[in-house]
Amino acid sequence: MIRPLILTLALVALSGCTGLGTLRQASKPNDLYLLTPKSTFSSSLPRVQKQIVVEEPTATAAVNTDQIAVQPTALQVQYLPRARWVDRAPLIVQALMVESYENSGKVAAVGRSTVGLRADYVIAPDLREFQGVVVSETENTKTVRVEVRINIKIIDEYEDKIIASSSFQENVVATSDQTSDLVEAFDVALGRTMRDAVEWSVRRIHSHAANNPRNTRF
Repeated sequence: MIRPLILTLALVALSGCTGLGTLRQASKPNDLYLLTPKSTFSSSLPRVQKQIVVEEPTATAAVNTDQIAVQPTALQVQYLPRARWVDRAPLIVQALMVESYENSGKVAAVGRSTVGLRADYVIAPDLREFQGVVVSETENTKTVRVEVRINIKIIDEYEDKIIASSSFQENVVATSDQTSDLVEAFDVALGRTMRDAVEWSVRRIHSHAANNPRNTRF
């Protein structure tokens, strides 16, 4: 009876160690990652004396999270282990778009919808793509293409109607499948997308305001 008892105790001890290792793995802190606003724009961009509000982008559940999404196949979404954005992706995009409009120096005022700014125009984004996609794979490495796509509607608050809409997308292949390189690809893709979206929307607002002087708020 001694040997079976020893074996049983050994298995229990091994099971306990395995569980402890899992707990230690789970308790490791996540690395948090930031993205940056766009700061360079076309010198020909017109200035608009209007107030703009940027709404929180709508998004599917797959990207409406602080986890960094990667698609190993077209029908599957996974997330990088022990890596997180500093906030949910839509909130990050909203904040960076506000900063990008500010950095353009071409709008009278800009803010998020939550600050109560009385807007002349509202930017309503829809975050359609915000993930890495595995485009090829070998035994030791994966090639990942980061895809960012934002659909934008411009709403004239005075007339309460959509005056323009468009879609902006950038795809950037990461230099490796390491997390830091994937985040860098996200930053480049998002920056290019926001640059195009900001320049397009400023030009559309400028054109619309010039033809509709009555929508100026006092």
